[in-house]
Amino acid sequence: MTAQEDDDNYLGQFIPLQYHLAMLKDKNRMQSFKAAIDYAVAPGSKVLELGGGTGVLSWFAAAKADKVWCVEFNPDLVNVSRRILEKNHNGHKVEVVQANAFDYLPPEPVDVMICEMIHVAMLREKQVEVVESFKHRYQQRFGATLPLLMPTAAILAVQPLQQEFIFEGYYAPISMVQDFGDQEGCIELAEPLVYSVLDFTQHTERDISWEGFFIITENGTVSALRFITKNVLAILEEEKSTIDWLNRYMALPLASPVTVQSGDTLRVAFSYRTGGSILSLQNALQAEVVTNG
Repeated sequence: MTAQEDDDNYLGQFIPLQYHLAMLKDKNRMQSFKAAIDYAVAPGSKVLELGGGTGVLSWFAAAKADKVWCVEFNPDLVNVSRRILEKNHNGHKVEVVQANAFDYLPPEPVDVMICEMIHVAMLREKQVEVVESFKHRYQQRFGATLPLLMPTAAILAVQPLQQEFIFEGYYAPISMVQDFGDQEGCIELAEPLVYSVLDFTQHTERDISWEGFFIITENGTVSALRFITKNVLAILEEEKSTIDWLNRYMALPLASPVTVQSGDTLRVAFSYRTGGSILSLQNALQAEVVTNG
């Protein structure tokens, strides 16, 4: 395996099947995409999905679409998704294509393009790169008009936490995924701030660099930063609302925790490249008190 192949495998190209089961059981994810696809896909339309996994999002689209191309790079998943789709109504309308999402274009224009290669903070998986590559190649072949893109945008935010990293007495400051609501051993020390809005209908840069200032709301120790990612799946223009999918949170530990008091101003800075490793962002985190309350 070459270094590039190893990198591709690590960064989301080959997600184990058991993780896909977790995604299928994730009602927050499934119901959000189902509603957005039902809204966006008109009867008789044509749909492309890049990074199809088990094919479930393509199957949602097949409820209304005449034709769906479901592109998956992992040959094992290709076989799994074909077998599963055969067992589901409308599955015959989905053509599972074993191909690299960076290279594949459908044989004709499509009305909707779905791509869910999304990790919190746009790390690990190749969402930004794949969508940018698709837009460029699609316009070269089919002209300037792009299909509707799902998701349309992503809103990225960050929040300082006092996060406990002790497990049965063992101190292990490592990145952790968090569910919504109250978390054991976790105290929010300031309100979240948006650090980037990625509009996929426009050119999207991979490099993100940010500096922001938080007003601390209570005494404590900032030991981690929580990263929040909300994906805008569809825009309901008539209702002036959106269908969104909020990823589960991710807390990254700081190398040097910062003691804070209520009213302090905390400076946070970081830079990273979308699609990069979680550690690449964790190693770039900076936090310091710049003014005392």
